[in-house]
Amino acid sequence: MPILDDYADARTGDKGDTLIVAVLPRTHDHYEHLATALEPAGIATHFGCALTDVTVRRVPNVGAFVVELRGMLGGGVTGSPVLDGHGKTLSYHMLTLPVPGE
Repeated sequence: MPILDDYADARTGDKGDTLIVAVLPRTHDHYEHLATALEPAGIATHFGCALTDVTVRRVPNVGAFVVELRGMLGGGVTGSPVLDGHGKTLSYHMLTLPVPGE
């Protein structure tokens, strides 16, 4: 099965304890395909979090998606004991998300 990395790039940031991932499809066709393939339920399963902690927003004028995963950063940059408090490495995990083929 294809993975998200076959269709898009990702950039990660944080806001407190919330991981924010920008998913940037490489073409307009990839954007259209991912508009139906990027589902909160699949992302929640992939990250091992509750469905209620995942929000996917379309940004059509930019041709991108913004995925928010609440509670993923162990308290945020200043409160987290983990090495990657900003969640930068989690963009690579997002890119391994299986997506149905076109």
